[in-house]
Amino acid sequence: MSTAPPTAPTGTAAVSPRPVRARQLAATGSYQELSRQVREAGLLERTRGFYVGLLLALGAALAAIGGGMVLLGDSWFQLLLAAALGVVLTQVAFVSHEASHRQVLTSGRGNDRLGRVLANGVVGISHQWWMTKHSRHHANPNKVGKDPDIEPDTILFLEEDAQARTGLKARLTRFQGYAFFPLLTLEGVNLHVTSVRSLLAAERSRARTGELVVLAVRLLAYAALVVWLLPIGLAAAFLAVQLAVFGVYMGASFAPNHKGMAIVAADSVLDFLSKQVLTSRNISGGGPMSAAMGGLNYQIEHHLFPSMPRPHLARARRLVRAHCATHGVPYTETTLLRSYAIVVRYLNRVGLAARDPFDCPMVGRYRRV
Repeated sequence: MSTAPPTAPTGTAAVSPRPVRARQLAATGSYQELSRQVREAGLLERTRGFYVGLLLALGAALAAIGGGMVLLGDSWFQLLLAAALGVVLTQVAFVSHEASHRQVLTSGRGNDRLGRVLANGVVGISHQWWMTKHSRHHANPNKVGKDPDIEPDTILFLEEDAQARTGLKARLTRFQGYAFFPLLTLEGVNLHVTSVRSLLAAERSRARTGELVVLAVRLLAYAALVVWLLPIGLAAAFLAVQLAVFGVYMGASFAPNHKGMAIVAADSVLDFLSKQVLTSRNISGGGPMSAAMGGLNYQIEHHLFPSMPRPHLARARRLVRAHCATHGVPYTETTLLRSYAIVVRYLNRVGLAARDPFDCPMVGRYRRV
């Protein structure tokens, strides 16, 4: 017989990241009830005016940055424009993410086209690669063996992966929490490189070829334009700053959502509502935070209703919080800075699993003999 899910005050900072075992948490069987409330409140209806205004504003910002680059010429103030470009491209990536979830337009095909144009042609990231990876994440967030976002990489998210790491990598892993945010300065480059590599490794198709062509044109034309407008040294600095800001902004927006939350064991069987709520964390801050994070601050609601437009997430939050309180499902929300502290602490704790058993100074002395 299943037991009821552990209760916690609404708004607590985190759920234990220890694995959730099969049948440890009861299926509430209540998602349909919550979904009905959301539909009746009209929260799944499209908000085209919001997205049209947002895309026009982002287009104007890109044009202003391009005009500013031409007017400034050989000036180190160009680096301020590089930082601004990193911010705007991240905002475009947020809209691409929303279009890919079919939040923007009524037509699924129209959303897909918009997502591809924004991701491939503007941001320079493979829409096909990202959609495959992100769909797997949404289906099984924080589940061992299922969620690609917790698979081994430079940063490790599971203690068993840290225990298997040896040598210099293991030593670096011990302090990975502190290294996490500095490493995000390289995430922009990593996203572009991974996009191209994934497409080159994919099975040949017209869609794959089309994405490769668009990505090549976008990335090469952008770099060529910067080099043409600016002296080579300043151009290199401009690209470095833009990619660093883009990587940090992207990573700092996605990292608080699941890192340090419950890890779901591979053999667990959870109902949809529990699976999504227990592994997700909201960030407080309301409208301004939603604008800054592209709605990702309402991560719980986004995972429960992926096609819900950004402007409706705040209202959905009130319904979801009340529903979770009624059914005893822990609902996690905290501040942005506290979420970062939780992420760093969690990653360092995982990293300690990479500790060499001979690190004890006394044992180390005998080991060297």
